Amino acid sequence: MFKRNYFYKGLLLFSAAGLLAACGNEGDIPGTDGGNGNGDDGNGNGASGEDISLTIMQGKVEFNSQFNDLAQMYMDENPNISIDITSVGGGTDYFTQLTTRFSAGDEPDIFSVAGPNEFEQMAEYLSDLSDTEAAAAALEGTLDDVTEDDGTVTALPYNLEGYGFIYNKDVFEAAGIDAEEISTYEDLEEAVQTIDGNLDELDIQAVFAFPGAEAWVPGNHLSNVFLAHEFDESVNEAYAADTVTFERGDEFQRMLDLQVDYSIEPVLSLDYSQQVEEYFSLGQVAIIQQGNWVYPTLEQMDPDFAENSVGMIPIPLEGHENHLPVGIPNYWGVNSNSDDATVQAAKDFLDWMYLSDEGKDFVINEFNFIPSYEGYEDMDIADPLSQIVYDYSERGETIGWVFNGYPTGWTNNEFGPNIQAYIGGEMSWDEMIDNSISAWESLQ
Repeated sequence: MFKRNYFYKGLLLFSAAGLLAACGNEGDIPGTDGGNGNGDDGNGNGASGEDISLTIMQGKVEFNSQFNDLAQMYMDENPNISIDITSVGGGTDYFTQLTTRFSAGDEPDIFSVAGPNEFEQMAEYLSDLSDTEAAAAALEGTLDDVTEDDGTVTALPYNLEGYGFIYNKDVFEAAGIDAEEISTYEDLEEAVQTIDGNLDELDIQAVFAFPGAEAWVPGNHLSNVFLAHEFDESVNEAYAADTVTFERGDEFQRMLDLQVDYSIEPVLSLDYSQQVEEYFSLGQVAIIQQGNWVYPTLEQMDPDFAENSVGMIPIPLEGHENHLPVGIPNYWGVNSNSDDATVQAAKDFLDWMYLSDEGKDFVINEFNFIPSYEGYEDMDIADPLSQIVYDYSERGETIGWVFNGYPTGWTNNEFGPNIQAYIGGEMSWDEMIDNSISAWESLQ
């Protein structure tokens, strides 16, 4: 169950911002009666019942199917509202697609943004969301990075997420490995080599499925573990930094090499879908580097496997063992260029999604989100991966997300391709580091 002390016990997601220091007001939770606080009929469609079309563009393909189901539920309750959702992610650069749509005049009414780079570029399009019930219910600290000096709230958080090494419990048990005892790189290396030496007996193809085709996996998530402390775990400090030094570059290299050397081949053509659906869900590998967002896919592929055979451990970092990267992956923005009725309809939909009884049930049980809003304290966490993120967060054993503060285009256009060139043997590690530092500096 979600407990109120979850939000009081040192949930240090972004240490500089002091995120999630407390749950906030113990009084009534706004929106739990199913209304939206805007004087309408309680379904979020306003007294006028004006026909409104909402277009949504967002960057998490993992819950696209469930999101469309939720939108249909909302449209069934509000016949005057139509909702069209575009989800972009995986191997496609979401933000490039988003800015292309704005440049072409095909602007969505609701869109997702992540990190200070994207917020700066989209600032002129962000409506004031201060009057939403979701803003009032957002956990303390979660709005810090999206609140202007005058108190204007410009976006609303999706959820909390965490990532690490997701592993097949059955394989580990058969190999005689206790995953909970893995805390250092040496522990992990020993476990990997043990599994690799028994592939036939374990009936798997490889230890890892490392998706080298996805620049964000090593370029954002893996690098974050080894760069976060360089920027004091602050996304804003990373965003303001003139350079990056890769103080822990050697540790980064050996962790990357370990995954590549013991992965399904060819690494550079392996994508996210293959990693999660083809290899891990079907029990062909023991470990993947991903986060709790993969659970809906795992459940769709094999509910019993997802529920009973999947665990997650942190990526080992010397001096910060047993710490899981946890953060807010995305925020919702509402397009200020949309007409007033559409802006209000967009706000009503977001309030309903996070605060109505139907929406909260979807957020927990269908999206498999760890909510970033009040009002969920008495609801069960839906899946074991989210439970693990919850547990690490409650203990304060987390690493902040700084990769959203990397310079715009650095991961997808420079750093990620440099890592891929290193994996492919076209660039030495030192060349990869030097080129990536130069690219960072040129983009600042």
